Amino acid sequence: MTETTEPTSAPGRRGWGAAFAVYGHPRVIGMLFLGFSAGLPLLLVGGTFTAWLRDLGVELAAIGFLSWVGMAHSIKVFWAPVVDRMALPLLTRWFGRRRAWMLFAQGVIALALAGIAFTDPREHLWLVAVWAILAAFGSATQDIAIDAYRIEAVSRDRQGAMAATYVFGYRVALLAAGAGALHLAAAGDWSLAYGTMAALMAVGIVTTLIIREPEVEVDRQTRRLEQRVVDYLDRTAHRGWRRDLTAWFLGAVVGPFADFWQRFGLVAIVILLFIATFRISDIFMGVMANPFYLDLGFSKTEIANVAAAFGLAMTLTGAAVGGLLVMRFGILRMLIATAILAPLTNLTFSWLATLGPQTYGLVLAIMADNISGGLAISVFIAYLSSLTNTAYTATQYALFSSIMTLPGQFLGGFTGLLAEHIGWFWFFISSAVIGLPAILLAVLLGRLAHPDRIRRPGRDSPV
Repeated sequence: MTETTEPTSAPGRRGWGAAFAVYGHPRVIGMLFLGFSAGLPLLLVGGTFTAWLRDLGVELAAIGFLSWVGMAHSIKVFWAPVVDRMALPLLTRWFGRRRAWMLFAQGVIALALAGIAFTDPREHLWLVAVWAILAAFGSATQDIAIDAYRIEAVSRDRQGAMAATYVFGYRVALLAAGAGALHLAAAGDWSLAYGTMAALMAVGIVTTLIIREPEVEVDRQTRRLEQRVVDYLDRTAHRGWRRDLTAWFLGAVVGPFADFWQRFGLVAIVILLFIATFRISDIFMGVMANPFYLDLGFSKTEIANVAAAFGLAMTLTGAAVGGLLVMRFGILRMLIATAILAPLTNLTFSWLATLGPQTYGLVLAIMADNISGGLAISVFIAYLSSLTNTAYTATQYALFSSIMTLPGQFLGGFTGLLAEHIGWFWFFISSAVIGLPAILLAVLLGRLAHPDRIRRPGRDSPV
């Protein structure tokens, strides 16, 4: 591993006053509103979208096929290099590369939601599908640009706070696009609901216009890597558009992966394994959470009030505390702590399985699981952000976030069979055991690639 450390003061030396002050940083506050903008479209092409279609009498088969539009978020890594490197006419010159793509995506989302609002799926289902696809790809593109901005805008020690305010805004947006849209549809109609949501995209647009473009530099190591691309092209027979296309592909697609391996060497394998396993315990358990509550005898109202509403509050609390703790103690200590907490809190559901449908048991289990989950979100986003090179932020972060969820989502497909075979008590025990590798890998990273000493190329000093 080369050039991955920098001499920094120990994070633990910061006082609590400095830790709390991080939430007063202008860019940390701005991330609250960008998080809202990122979260708003998700349900509007997901759960709320399918509810609207069914309410208007659209066939279930058609609704099922239209649910595929949400896959845009799972494949965004394929066009992340475009967001990283391609300049948008006029917008990039006026606003900078990150803000330009954010504004473009936000405009696309607002237009698509307005299109949905004024299109009747009973008469023009194909047009609704086009608007939904446009909104989904606009949403995924906005995510790429906002993730890149969040990483580049502040120094490493503020990443936990950026993640916390992002999560808060994101979750508030989910409430607006879920319960809020349903209430608007009940009070008026679906055109009112989607038209209001389109107008709420102004939150993101105004925020993007107010914030400053991050100031980043390409470090010497990255320049040397990209100079090799130029030297290679000079030795080839490629000319004209073929040379330009090859140069773009090597710089935007090959460059991010080559940079990651060059900086970390074989330790990159350990890092990727850790990314793949860190959230696996929570994702594995989460697939069966609602079926477990119902099987245990809790009512839908209890699940909504405790698991959904109270659980959301606990997640936001955990995320906010996570931002403070990263600022106070650094990333490594919190990575190890949250890697331990994730499987440990899953055991509270094994206890709940033996207790039965007792509300106090559900409250305690949700409190433990969601606070630890909120902590983990802030800490892990801060860690993933520290791994990126600001020359390739969007592409590298999109790759990391995909690796983060893929193993858990794949294994989640087998959770129903496992729960039926071994019962709920042992199911949650197994969901805890599956999280043990992440603990070992977190400790190993402390020796091989200490997260608090990783140098982020292009962002070495605080803003």
